[in-house]
Amino acid sequence: MIDVPLSALEVAMVQTGTRAVDTLRDTTAFAQRLDALGYLRLWYAEHHHSPAIGAFPPVVLTAHAAASTSAIRLGSGGVLAPNHAPIMLAEQFGTLAALHPDRIDLGIGRGPGTFDESTARALRRGAGPTTDEEYRDDVASTLRLLVEEVALGPLPEPWLLASSTAGAQLAAELGLPIAFAHHIRPDNTQAALGHYRAHFSPSRWCASPRVLVCVEAICAETEEEARRLAGPMNVVKAGLLKGHSEVPFPSPSEAAAHPFTAEERAGLAAFGAHQAYGTPETVVGRLAEVAEATGADELMLVTPVYELAARLRSYELVKEHATRPSAAAPRP
Repeated sequence: MIDVPLSALEVAMVQTGTRAVDTLRDTTAFAQRLDALGYLRLWYAEHHHSPAIGAFPPVVLTAHAAASTSAIRLGSGGVLAPNHAPIMLAEQFGTLAALHPDRIDLGIGRGPGTFDESTARALRRGAGPTTDEEYRDDVASTLRLLVEEVALGPLPEPWLLASSTAGAQLAAELGLPIAFAHHIRPDNTQAALGHYRAHFSPSRWCASPRVLVCVEAICAETEEEARRLAGPMNVVKAGLLKGHSEVPFPSPSEAAAHPFTAEERAGLAAFGAHQAYGTPETVVGRLAEVAEATGADELMLVTPVYELAARLRSYELVKEHATRPSAAAPRP
């Protein structure tokens, strides 16, 4: 059993043989099903110029999902501060929060959302990578503008996304809840969260440390099926290990035929040891271990599998086996 709330991250993988518009259509069905299942929140990630991930603005997906669901919290996980003026973020998410009170989250991250340097520069209108101080100022300015300039009523709930101790330090300094990318940098999780808790300063946004941990979770009725479903993302990860960003999201059959090197298999196994794959019992047990080891107040699951039906089934199985009725999170 898992005694913390469960949420989801939508990465919007564009499957080989399909169009981005097909992925976009699926996001609506995905949000509606997770709403019905009782997941606490659903966040959308910002990505650009990727053959495997749709370039769908989180603010647009959040607005669309909020209009077609009734209870689940929605927001960015995250919107990337270097790519947006603080006043625009404040206006966009402030408006969403006014339209959908107590249902909107503003998760802010730092990365450019692309591996392509020319795309990153285009997003920043020719500017180079943001500095630590510029990022801190952008986040602080966004929070200030939400309160002082936008102030349409109910405010979005702000979160800081982090994958390192540096991000955890900023979240602690600003007194923000932290969403840690354990699904990207699991080796950094314990040190970063320890730093966050030790240096946290209470704020109007958060009175005490609050931790969400994002975990890659792929669940199926059998271990064999879970391994099959994990295959496509393993191909993408193997490409990233080689420094290749232009890697499409293949079908499970294409992934099964992919010639992984011994080094790639070792790297994938090391990463997978920190995530949760397998049958419901295996996945729920592993998620419970992550929650206990990290002291997480909430777990967010990211499930990058081919085909909407298989992805939804993974979330259904986890939810069915994970949460006691008494442990379910109160709905906003």
